[in-house]
Amino acid sequence: MKKIVLMAIVSLPALAFAQTGKYIVQGTIGNLNAPAKIYLQSRQAGKVQTDSAVLVNGKFQFSGNAAASPTMAYLQLNQKGTGPGYHDYKAIYLENGTINVNSKDTLASATVDGTKTNVENAKFDLAHKPIDAAYAALEAKQKAASPEEQKTEAFEKASHKAEKEIDAQDAAINKQFIKDNPDSFISLNALESFAYSADYVDIAPLYNGLTPAIKESEAGKKFGERLPKLKAVALGAVAPEFAEADTAGKIVNLSSFRGKYVLIDFWASWCGPCRHENPNVVKAFNHYKGQKFTIVGVSLDRPGAKDKWLAAIHKDGLAWTQLSDLKFWDSKTAGLYAVRGIPQNFLLDPDGKIIGKNLRGDDLEDKLAEIFGKI
Repeated sequence: MKKIVLMAIVSLPALAFAQTGKYIVQGTIGNLNAPAKIYLQSRQAGKVQTDSAVLVNGKFQFSGNAAASPTMAYLQLNQKGTGPGYHDYKAIYLENGTINVNSKDTLASATVDGTKTNVENAKFDLAHKPIDAAYAALEAKQKAASPEEQKTEAFEKASHKAEKEIDAQDAAINKQFIKDNPDSFISLNALESFAYSADYVDIAPLYNGLTPAIKESEAGKKFGERLPKLKAVALGAVAPEFAEADTAGKIVNLSSFRGKYVLIDFWASWCGPCRHENPNVVKAFNHYKGQKFTIVGVSLDRPGAKDKWLAAIHKDGLAWTQLSDLKFWDSKTAGLYAVRGIPQNFLLDPDGKIIGKNLRGDDLEDKLAEIFGKI
């Protein structure tokens, strides 16, 4: 499932910085020289830190203090030297030791080794190569289709089925990596991705199987703190109560919808995958709205962006209750439901019990048809 997740540099957790050594990031990218620059961005103590180095015959080096836990960072190459950008980049982990980054051409294709976490990350990336290739092939197939073909129900169904199969393979690889590498910081990232589509009953054992050192890391503690929230929104649990302002500023309580099947839909106007999914949600709403079914949209739109939120609602034809505190990833309701990626949804029965999660495309239609019968 293509989704927007909380992984951008500006959104990485603010780590309390405790020095445990020094990191050196060094390498060679082709034979590039000035004005080409390479930039290193990470987030420490709540602030994005940016360093830069001019390439000399392709060589570069950075150094700094290593935090208590590996810190995710991005190397970004700009051949014009005009500043960082995400066109040619590589994710690495800053930790005590020397990290080697080498490529004959692009930074994105560089090999990274030299320290434990970066070696494990390379292993993780290698395991996901078939998945990346499958997603790329599916995307190419979708783009190659004519606009008319893309709009057909058969094309949509085939694309959804193919994407669902790749998603399942991706989840299986993440799960196996976590089991095989309980002492790896990368397993926490794999668990984060796995948790998007998995339920608490599958997530908790994987977390509990990690070594004490990983669970006691800053990121490990944060994930552990989320487990009770994930349990609270597990299948079979009564959905947590919340109250948010609608588009007119009126406070609406989730419990006010008791007696109906309710789809809580987390989305945002800026989220491409969400907007792509909206036609399917609209179709389901129009089909079943007369059958004690409704939708409550919860938007993660940014502060000061109410106009964009309203415009997206109007453009996409979202004719159901829409709520938002306009706090982006700090959305109170998203936090309550342990939402770290969108689009994401939860289907509730008339008693408020969660009976479905992350129902997209045909899955949503099939679940509602199961409930209400073919109409």
